[in-house]
Amino acid sequence: MNRDYTTSPFDAAQLASFLTVVQTRSFTAAARRLGLRQSTVSQHIRRLEGTAGRRLLLRDTHSVTLTTDGEAMVGFARAILEANAQAGRYFAGAEVRGRLRFGASEDFVSTRLPEVLRDFTREHPAVDLELTVGLSGRLFERLDAGEIDLVLGKRLAGDERGQVVWRERLVWVGRDAAAASPERPLPLILYPPPSVSRTAALDALVRAGRDWRLVCTSASLSGLCAAALAGLGVTVQTRSMVSAGLVELPTSAHLPELFEVEFVVVGAARRLHGPAAALAQAILANSDRLQHQAVG
Repeated sequence: MNRDYTTSPFDAAQLASFLTVVQTRSFTAAARRLGLRQSTVSQHIRRLEGTAGRRLLLRDTHSVTLTTDGEAMVGFARAILEANAQAGRYFAGAEVRGRLRFGASEDFVSTRLPEVLRDFTREHPAVDLELTVGLSGRLFERLDAGEIDLVLGKRLAGDERGQVVWRERLVWVGRDAAAASPERPLPLILYPPPSVSRTAALDALVRAGRDWRLVCTSASLSGLCAAALAGLGVTVQTRSMVSAGLVELPTSAHLPELFEVEFVVVGAARRLHGPAAALAQAILANSDRLQHQAVG
């Protein structure tokens, strides 16, 4: 099918709906984030696929996946929307500037967050960005104390604070299954309190009546991974962020299923503005990148 893209450009609203579906992996969640009806989001995707002349998404009642052409469209859509945003800021004369104290949880140390922050600082050179990495619970305490302006961290499902970037289940991980032998108390490698993953692990074990012992406590992701790689025990991570060298351990009567957690972006103010609003928007727009380990 021949198409003249110079006279039939891609629609920004349709591209935004497409990227949000990709990021949330759900038409329902995408509609909620965009403040649209689900039928409107579905219509946007159909029209975008019509303009492209290609199938971009495969969906059924349980999942949404990208086609090869859909994967290509992700890059094009992001570039088109960013170009539109840059043009709007230029002609509005609204350069984002000021100091931004940003806190990111330890979970993102090995992800592509540095790439997102690099792109953000290049796009907003007048923003003075200060980064703090720590446990989600501690970062939220500092946010409440006025020491941080914006936090990217995780919360347990049901907590209403912040805007959801994505949801994911916690899993048990270790060097191999031998670390979770049911013949002895489960050896745990955990963050110190306050820690969402620590709370989830201990609550699940108490509910299951599983004995455990703490073999390592570390406030850094590298420390937890080192202990797990040494075979000292098992730790807890989200499924998409399982560190290299570690494997997800299957749940059983002796290793209970863990909670789902939500990664959220939370600001000090109810309504974000200036640099905090700009970075929160960048994080939401790049949630698909944040769910993958950094390369190299």
